[in-house]
Amino acid sequence: MSLDPMLLEILACPAEDHAPLRHDESAQTLTCTECGRIFEIRDGLPVLLLDEARSEGAA
Repeated sequence: MSLDPMLLEILACPAEDHAPLRHDESAQTLTCTECGRIFEIRDGLPVLLLDEARSEGAA
Protein backbone atom coordinates (compact mmCIF):
# COMPACT_ATOMS: atom_id res chain seq x y z
CA MET A 1 0.00 0.00 0.00
CA SER A 2 1.49 3.36 -0.96
CA LEU A 3 0.91 6.74 0.60
CA ASP A 4 -0.74 9.58 -1.27
CA PRO A 5 1.99 11.75 -2.88
CA MET A 6 0.25 14.92 -1.64
CA LEU A 7 0.39 13.59 1.93
CA LEU A 8 4.10 12.82 1.56
CA GLU A 9 4.73 16.43 0.50
CA ILE A 10 3.30 17.87 3.72
CA LEU A 11 4.50 15.30 6.26
CA ALA A 12 7.44 16.34 8.43
CA CYS A 13 9.33 14.92 11.37
CA PRO A 14 7.53 15.68 14.65
CA ALA A 15 10.86 16.57 16.32
CA GLU A 16 11.70 20.24 16.78
CA ASP A 17 13.56 20.48 13.43
CA HIS A 18 10.43 19.50 11.41
CA ALA A 19 12.59 18.15 8.58
CA PRO A 20 11.08 16.41 5.54
CA LEU A 21 10.61 12.64 5.58
CA ARG A 22 11.95 10.15 3.04
CA HIS A 23 9.51 7.35 2.12
CA ASP A 24 10.68 3.74 1.74
CA GLU A 25 7.73 1.97 0.20
CA SER A 26 9.24 -1.53 0.39
CA ALA A 27 10.01 -1.21 4.13
CA GLN A 28 6.80 0.75 4.84
CA THR A 29 8.71 3.43 6.74
CA LEU A 30 9.37 7.17 6.73
CA THR A 31 12.85 8.39 7.68
CA CYS A 32 13.67 11.90 8.84
CA THR A 33 16.22 13.53 6.55
CA GLU A 34 17.70 15.48 9.49
CA CYS A 35 17.72 13.34 12.66
CA GLY A 36 17.46 9.87 11.06
CA ARG A 37 14.48 8.68 13.10
CA ILE A 38 12.50 5.95 11.37
CA PHE A 39 8.70 5.97 11.61
CA GLU A 40 6.63 2.92 10.67
CA ILE A 41 3.62 2.96 8.40
CA ARG A 42 0.95 0.66 9.82
CA ASP A 43 -2.15 -0.23 7.84
CA GLY A 44 -1.42 2.65 5.48
CA LEU A 45 -1.11 5.24 8.27
CA PRO A 46 2.19 6.88 9.28
CA VAL A 47 2.89 6.55 13.01
CA LEU A 48 4.65 9.85 13.70
CA LEU A 49 5.14 9.40 17.45
CA LEU A 50 8.63 10.18 18.74
CA ASP A 51 8.27 7.50 21.43
CA GLU A 52 7.68 4.82 18.78
CA ALA A 53 10.36 5.92 16.32
CA ARG A 54 13.59 3.98 16.05
CA SER A 55 17.06 5.21 15.19
CA GLU A 56 18.90 4.40 11.97
CA GLY A 57 21.02 1.33 12.50
CA ALA A 58 18.84 0.03 15.34
CA ALA A 59 17.48 -3.48 14.88
